[in-house]
Amino acid sequence: MIALSLAEIAEVVGGQTHDIPDPSALVTGPVVRDSREVEPGSLFVAFVGERVDGHDYAAAVVEAGAAAVLASRPVGVPAIVVADVQAALGALARHVVRKLGTTLVALTGSAGKTSTKDLIAQVLRRKAPTVFTPGSLNNEIGLPLTALSATEETRFLVLEMGARGIGHIRYLTELTPPKVGLVLNVGTAHIGEFGGREQIAQAKGELVEALPPASEGGAAILNADDPLVRAMVSRTKAKVVLFGESGEADVRAENVRLTDAGQPAFRLHTPSGASDVTMRLYGEHHVSNALAAAAVAHELGMSAEEIATALSEAGSLSRWRMEVTERPDGVTVVNDAYNANPESMRAALRALAAMGKGRRTWAVLGKMAELGDESLAEHDAVGRLAVRLNVGKLVAVGGREASWLQLGAYNEGSWGEESVHVSDAQAAIDLLRSQLRPGDVVLVKASRSVGLESVAQALLDGGNEGEVAAR
Repeated sequence: MIALSLAEIAEVVGGQTHDIPDPSALVTGPVVRDSREVEPGSLFVAFVGERVDGHDYAAAVVEAGAAAVLASRPVGVPAIVVADVQAALGALARHVVRKLGTTLVALTGSAGKTSTKDLIAQVLRRKAPTVFTPGSLNNEIGLPLTALSATEETRFLVLEMGARGIGHIRYLTELTPPKVGLVLNVGTAHIGEFGGREQIAQAKGELVEALPPASEGGAAILNADDPLVRAMVSRTKAKVVLFGESGEADVRAENVRLTDAGQPAFRLHTPSGASDVTMRLYGEHHVSNALAAAAVAHELGMSAEEIATALSEAGSLSRWRMEVTERPDGVTVVNDAYNANPESMRAALRALAAMGKGRRTWAVLGKMAELGDESLAEHDAVGRLAVRLNVGKLVAVGGREASWLQLGAYNEGSWGEESVHVSDAQAAIDLLRSQLRPGDVVLVKASRSVGLESVAQALLDGGNEGEVAAR
């Protein structure tokens, strides 16, 4: 974070200083909520969680070099005490962002946010120093922590914004007001919480409503191929830039194809020129993500050639998202187990089919969470799609939702041992270890709560049951 005195921080967050001998002392290190990340000069934010109370670590973090603790009660060491730690963290982020004056890019969508955010960051940092959301820390705690990691050298700040209800994104944009806002898509992720796609669109569109007008440099980057996103044109005063495969898109792709390895290639067209892209990522769904990143970068002054080069060299920065690893025996493991929704599940299956041409393919799939009344239909549809794509083996892992996956495959025409329902991750591991052959391709995917990354890890390291459980 930029250097701020403890007195200034206390004033910004509306807090009281306690046990601080020198209020003019500076916070020069990062703002952190994990005591293991404390560095000299840090500000430690003490949250009270379900199992851990950050206040209990106050003495240890100050001993480790923290300048002070942001707390909701006195802790016997230098602290700024506030009524609401989360609100104070947000206020501090808002103050720092305004003080820096960096160009803030925010993005949201039902699927592909993290992959697209990683692409945007890898493209923009070729132009200037860029700070971006690590992983999926896209909520009211992760977002301000990311913003507070920006410094005077930061030119671009790229923030992923998640939402679980109406008003969430509006709140995040108040903490960190964006200049450029990107909406990727409106799908069915969290539809059980929102109540319908129209409500999801309402929530996602809060981002473009928060943008400054075009006369002040505001730019809304919208997916021309998604009708609910494209309709957000009427909700913003910012300049509108459309991306997609539609001929009406300002930034579009032509001649889209997949390499033999399943990596997308296409001709990128921008208002200032065109250039060819061959990506290192896997799956055709990354074309849309790449176009979104290209539209942002072009709006911020990069040429088509610069963008195409950056996209062609970009990799995956976040774990368990289409991580492709080949074992010495030729088995390819595709670990996409970080999360799942119907859109990302379909994209991953299509990527598996493309990568597995001429090879035996396995789809190890689990529950897609938070689908509400749509859960049965969506799991059934994914099972059916696995059959239509000629996936060799479907392994449905878990309880009721997994049984719906397997039933969908069966009803679509799968029989015998082409699809199987197993109770848990260990059962899937045992099955795969007994049946995998050299050259097979295995996709592992489910919602984060299922924990199927243990299956991918076990296939890669050959660990025993105890090692898998420990992970």
